[in-house]
Amino acid sequence: MDILFRGGRVFTAKGDFAEAVLVRDGVIAAVGAARDLATGAHETVDLAGGLLTPGFTDAHIHPVQAGLERAKCDLSEVYGLDEYVARVAQYAAAHPGREWVDGGGWDMSAFPGGLPRREQLDFLDRPVYLIQRDHHAAWVNTRALERAGITRQTPDPADGRIERDADGTPTGVLHEGAMDLVGLLTPRPTQQDMDDALVDAQRHLFSLGITGWQDAIVGSYAGSDDQLPTYVSAAASGRLRARVVGALWWERTRGAEQIEDLLQRRKSAEGLDRFSATSVKIMQDGIAENYTAAVLEPYCLCGGTGLSYVDPDLLKGYVAELDRHGFQIHFHAIGERAVREALDSFTGTDPANRHHIAHLQIIEPSDIPRFAELGVTANLQPLWATHHAQMDELTIPYLGEPRSSWQYPFADLQQAGARFCAGSDWPVSNADPLQAMHVAVNRTEPGSSVHAGYPTAQTPFLPGQKLDLTTALTAYTAGSAWINRSPAGVIEPGRPADLVVLDRDPFDLPAQDLWTTKVRMTFVDGEAVHEA
Repeated sequence: MDILFRGGRVFTAKGDFAEAVLVRDGVIAAVGAARDLATGAHETVDLAGGLLTPGFTDAHIHPVQAGLERAKCDLSEVYGLDEYVARVAQYAAAHPGREWVDGGGWDMSAFPGGLPRREQLDFLDRPVYLIQRDHHAAWVNTRALERAGITRQTPDPADGRIERDADGTPTGVLHEGAMDLVGLLTPRPTQQDMDDALVDAQRHLFSLGITGWQDAIVGSYAGSDDQLPTYVSAAASGRLRARVVGALWWERTRGAEQIEDLLQRRKSAEGLDRFSATSVKIMQDGIAENYTAAVLEPYCLCGGTGLSYVDPDLLKGYVAELDRHGFQIHFHAIGERAVREALDSFTGTDPANRHHIAHLQIIEPSDIPRFAELGVTANLQPLWATHHAQMDELTIPYLGEPRSSWQYPFADLQQAGARFCAGSDWPVSNADPLQAMHVAVNRTEPGSSVHAGYPTAQTPFLPGQKLDLTTALTAYTAGSAWINRSPAGVIEPGRPADLVVLDRDPFDLPAQDLWTTKVRMTFVDGEAVHEA
């Protein structure tokens, strides 16, 4: 039976709107006026004044990790030391037989200087390991440090740092690569745990209209486990309904010798309908709030210029070889030096491989035109571009001026001709694309955010960098689908019917109310996979 979507506007992601869409056998058969399409037997989906859009594609996300964390001690929905401690105590009481209390989701801004302490978790006589919301640090208690043998004499790993008191005593925060000192000791999830996590995450993402994504770390990082077997199994069995690309993890302690391994990993996923492993993720730096983002000039309060995890001179050779093998490169770059190092490495590469750089928190202005010149896509995480405690109390004081004014320069990138895709980095932040679009358009916190009540949350952050709604919505649909080489992402005949019905038309709302828009229905290949 054909399905006719009518009764509201249709955002095609081609720069125009339509009135109705006809779907036949899971494929978009026609787009046009409702009276012209309603000629044969069909089922009708009444948009009820809402908006029909292509399914959203999240271009930078970690669903398996998110699913695992949702099943552990999840701090992401609360805020503040008292709330965190209460949630940890509640979880520990509910799971008395578990050797470890592990999970994550705490926010640096809830603590002085962004740093919790081990003593705050020492009320438990079990080791505790809690990953920070940004996944660049872990908060542990004394028992966990003892279990790992971490003392004053323990050296920092090359790609991380043990936070210490003045006398060298570990305080309970492990940054970047130091997380593995404890994280690798925590109980490993079983394959069934991983499979269940993916199914749970997919269900949640469908409820937000996300019908495809790029998993930004498919490999082992910071105590996480390799997700490749999980995706391959789910795609082969039909459990994976979304269209997914896995970005294979570049191990920063290794060099070019790992490329042969990456080729074999890519080959192991060939021939699957819903999953491919055609991208490689290179994390070039950390984050500004713990001074590991790679910057050009020293941080204001601590000195130092952050970490380049891959030697920039070697990086160019690695990227060139990956490019020759047809891999897409997916960079993590937060600081302006990391962004420049990533751009430098793309010189001479093939734009047809659709390389992209994610996060892009700080870009030195002279580097902005290089995205279009090199054919590199800007992978935006819009939800972060607001005034909130972490931004105002940690980031801006650490960066200083003019560097603070270089943050999340979306409008400058657009004016320079850069191509956009977009993502959430979930579970680092909320996976809801509509909340992210609200920030892209307003540069203020959505009303649903735990930070919405912060004193400056409704003061636009660098308002000159706002995007219009059409650009933001296109980035989350056609832009991210293009990065994934997905056949979806645009509403036109011949495309898969991966579609989202919104409960209202956000183009008719005042900009400050965009966050109130919700997903009513989600379709994959013309089949409803979510109904609110």
